[in-house]
Amino acid sequence: MTDFLIYFAFSVISYLLGSINTGILVSKILYNDDVRNYGSHNAGATNILRTYGKKAAAITVLGDALKGVIAILLVRLVYFCFKNAHLPDLRSVTYFAAFFAVLGHNFPVYFKFKGGKGVLTSITVIIMLDPFVGLATLVISILIMAATKYVSLGSVMGAFIAAALAVFFRTDDLGFVVLCVLLAGLIIYRHRGNIVRLAHGTESKLGRRKR
Repeated sequence: MTDFLIYFAFSVISYLLGSINTGILVSKILYNDDVRNYGSHNAGATNILRTYGKKAAAITVLGDALKGVIAILLVRLVYFCFKNAHLPDLRSVTYFAAFFAVLGHNFPVYFKFKGGKGVLTSITVIIMLDPFVGLATLVISILIMAATKYVSLGSVMGAFIAAALAVFFRTDDLGFVVLCVLLAGLIIYRHRGNIVRLAHGTESKLGRRKR
């Protein structure tokens, strides 16, 4: 019962933390606006960039990344402070925290469950949990984006790459594999509209502002 409560508590805390959507807050505080009214109607960094420019996008990137960092560091801090207590496996609890932080970003309770697509938060938590898988995914995704100018294509391919790297190189840690597969599934699901537009050749390229 105690183990369940610990998993539950960190999952809820991480979800609420992830629900603090940086893109929506930036658009409301700095521009008295809602980014979800423009472009792709998404509250992520790419739509912020296209709608408000580089400064707003940089703030959004930082905020989206920090949510994942804080969620994981919070678990590690509590375990460090109570290292002599009987607690469930640290890595397993961390995986729950990471997943629910991304879930909160995608479906924020504070903003009628309409958030971002979870790419930045996902890659941040993966880097923290496995630098090789995370950084390899990030580099390949950026190269795809740079070559094609399609952020959505780099994001979707990055999701597949992260899951594949976890499956092939982290067979020793089933929890991490499951986390990467779930995060990849979320990213692909959130990009389903982009995938259709890519197939039809109507997806917007990076650098094209939309209002």
